[in-house]
Parts: sequence; C-alpha cells; structure tokens
Amino acid sequence: MTSPATLSWPPALVGSPAVAVIEQAIARSRLSHSMLIHGDDLGTLVGVAHAIADRLLNPPGARARFAVKEHPDYLALRPVGKSRIIPIGDATSPKPGTMREFLPKLYKTTALAPQKVAILYEADRMNTESSNAFLKTLEEPPAHTTLLLITTRPYALLPTIRSRTLHFRFPSAAAPLAADGWQPWLDDYRGWLGRLADGASSDKRTVADHIFTLYGLIARFSAVLDFTTTEIWKEQKAKLPEELSDEEEAAIETGIANGIRLRLFSEIAYATRAFALPKLTAGDAPTRRALTAAIDRLEHSTGLLRLNLNEAAALEDFLLSSLRLWTKR
Repeated sequence: MTSPATLSWPPALVGSPAVAVIEQAIARSRLSHSMLIHGDDLGTLVGVAHAIADRLLNPPGARARFAVKEHPDYLALRPVGKSRIIPIGDATSPKPGTMREFLPKLYKTTALAPQKVAILYEADRMNTESSNAFLKTLEEPPAHTTLLLITTRPYALLPTIRSRTLHFRFPSAAAPLAADGWQPWLDDYRGWLGRLADGASSDKRTVADHIFTLYGLIARFSAVLDFTTTEIWKEQKAKLPEELSDEEEAAIETGIANGIRLRLFSEIAYATRAFALPKLTAGDAPTRRALTAAIDRLEHSTGLLRLNLNEAAALEDFLLSSLRLWTKR
C-alpha cells in the first residue's frame, strides 16, 4: 500500500528549531545514526519518530512510497506482556518481540530504501539484560541503519545508552497548556494586537493603556508558565527512578520548564498569524510587513531563551517590538 504524501510532523512542532535541525540533517544525509527522542507525551514522540522514518524510508525519487509501518525496511521493538518490558529472549530460539530476535535484523541488507529505520518504542522498558545487549549495538552500530529510541522516561535508561545517542526533547502536543488562564491570555493578546492595528488614537492615554496591557500580559505569562511547570513536574517526578541524584532531577525539571516555555512562545506565533490571516487574505500589504517583522522578532526572542535569558525579558522584548510594528504599519 502506498502513501501519497510525506508524513507531517505533529502540528505543534511544525517549524520548531528541533524539527528544522532534523530536516536539514536529513537533507544533507548527516542525521545521527542513534537518536533519543523524549518528552512528556508518548503520542507526540511517536509522531516525531514516524515523521523521521518516513523521510528516511521514502526519500525523494523513490520508486514507490510506503506507509512507515508497512515499509519492508522499518523495524520495531515494543514492550510486551503484562509486565510491559522489552525482554532479552532465549539465546537459542528467541521469540518475536525480544531483543535477541530484534538485533540480528539490524544487520540485514535493506530491501528497498537506502537505509533501515529501527524504532524502539518505550525504550525505558528494556530490562537490564536487554539494555546491555542493545548497548553493544550502539557501540558498534550497523551500517545503513538509523536507531530511534522513544521514551517519556529518559533517565530510566542506562547512562551509557544516553551518552551514545543524540538527544531531542519535544514538548507535548497534548499538554494542558490552556489550563489556568493560557487561552484567555491568547485571547487578550489578539485583542491587544487588534487595538494596535486599528490605528486608534495615539494620545498619551491610549499609549499608556497599550503599555499597561503589555506588562499585564508579561505578568500573566509568568504565572501560567510557573503553574504549568509545577503541575507537569509533579506528574513526571512520580515516574522517575528513585536512584536519580538531585542534580539529575534538577536537570529534568529544567528541561521540562524549557520545553513548556518554548511551546508557549510557539503558540504566540500561531496566535499572531491567526490574527493577521483575515487581513492578509484581503491583501493588506502593511499587515504583511508587520506580521513578517513581528515573527522575525519573536524568533529572535525565542533564540534568546536558549541563551538562558529570562522568559519575561524575552517576552518584553517581543511585545515592545510588536507595539512599534503594529502601530506603524
């Protein structure tokens, strides 16, 4: 059965820096042979892994396109049984779904694609024997094979496995970020843009109202971020292995917070585009210029977050720029 088009990335991740890096690496044939794909939501991670696999298994110019799970060069290993583990399997006659049955397949010649793609779903469910066997494969990776490890619990993996994979953390497309005021925040942000773009009076009182709203949005953004981070961290902390050090837990919590704030900034970009779309459809050239400049500024502010700039300062930078851009269209 053929697949008519390239598989899409999860909608919330389209255009994100991580996706852009992966797409460029695939286009240049420089993607890492072993990747650890982790985050808070398993469905989002599976979507990312399948999108990567689709691009590798169905490259441009392929004679036929196959859905990922139907491609002859797609391999998968999942937890099995009531215990939900990935077992090692019998040494002499390993059953399907075991590590010993899976590993030899990695070294077979490809059937159609330039390379095979092997996905380990819920990789943290490997038991000790399976983990050690798989580690040997990472140390001597098979040629023409890309290994994708999916997990919501990366620190449950052996440190030696984590150290031999390229890490990508993806925020959840299903995380409850609308909780505790996020959707009202987006509504008020779009309303603020509307007042700016309407070209209302620019007297001192109006300008003061715009600035007052701007700093109110910044304060509310910080409250939403703090609340959401705390709630998700509570949930994720309960899933962590007890032997983790305080430093490792702190690193995980920081990663969660960084992922959430990048997701919030991504949704601000979507909200900005949604606000401008009716005017763009009507051929409003000033709106097109303002939107382009605003998105460029938002990307700049988001980039500053990666340099450990405080999110409130990054948002202030963007909103002050928006105040100027939308009132001087």
